[in-house]
Amino acid sequence: MAERTYRIHIAAELSGVRVELIRAWERRYGVLVPERTPAGYRVYTDRDVALLRRLKALTDEGVAISEAAKLLPQLRAELDVPPPPVPDRSEERLGARPEEWRAEVMAAAEAYDQPRVARVLDEVLAALPPLKAFEDVLVPVQREVGDAWHAGALSVAQEHLVTQVVRERLVSLLHGAPRGGRRHAVLACFPDEEHEIGLLGAALRLRYAGMRVTLLGQRVPAHDLSETVARAKPDVVGLSAVMNRGATVFEDVLTRLQGALPKGLPLWVGGPAAQAHADVCARLGVRLFTHEDDWARLAG
Repeated sequence: MAERTYRIHIAAELSGVRVELIRAWERRYGVLVPERTPAGYRVYTDRDVALLRRLKALTDEGVAISEAAKLLPQLRAELDVPPPPVPDRSEERLGARPEEWRAEVMAAAEAYDQPRVARVLDEVLAALPPLKAFEDVLVPVQREVGDAWHAGALSVAQEHLVTQVVRERLVSLLHGAPRGGRRHAVLACFPDEEHEIGLLGAALRLRYAGMRVTLLGQRVPAHDLSETVARAKPDVVGLSAVMNRGATVFEDVLTRLQGALPKGLPLWVGGPAAQAHADVCARLGVRLFTHEDDWARLAG
């Protein structure tokens, strides 16, 4: 089987190293020598992404890239060593570990230590299957961080430094998730919605449920959603609404989005704003995601 490769913008998102920085590191220090597609585009392997992550962790800790580059032979050798076998833990231990990981992330957020957040979540992804990592750690962590921010226990910066790492790891999980499936879903945020963590999680769950997913992400205008649906012809559309701007605004936006879609096409909406206006969803005949069982209904 051919080794999976990524274009430079995906490698940047997976590693957390900016595109321009990857190019600079390659040019000045020979960090990587990526292969090229017939069209001349750089492509990166999982090993390349892992090496970029190691270099980023070192530079985040204060090591100059010129010094970190001298460690390249050692870093490459470490990546070639197979990881030690995962010990066989009891169910009780497995149940306790997610709580410890979440506590470590919260402590790192309080200390403004983003590299530590990344290390903890990388350990999570290495130890747990994708959906279990998402459901047992990434979702609760994001919820706890949001609650702490609302309560004034964390600053905006502290909330953001965790959210960015969670998003990067979610994107990584999505790139490794199944992509086939007979049924097809188009997922998008409300036109003014910038919070997409929940939408990324929905895409991950649906792919593992056997659906093909077209993921549009943040701030999708109604006419663009309509155009995508007309061309992609999905079986279902899912929308995310997090920021609550009041019932009138929510109903106006949802009515506009609903009107842009073909009649009879199943439309689901989720997120805190949607749940706050369940009566509006019911009145418009839009299906509201409220319970874990809804995943099976949406995928079916």
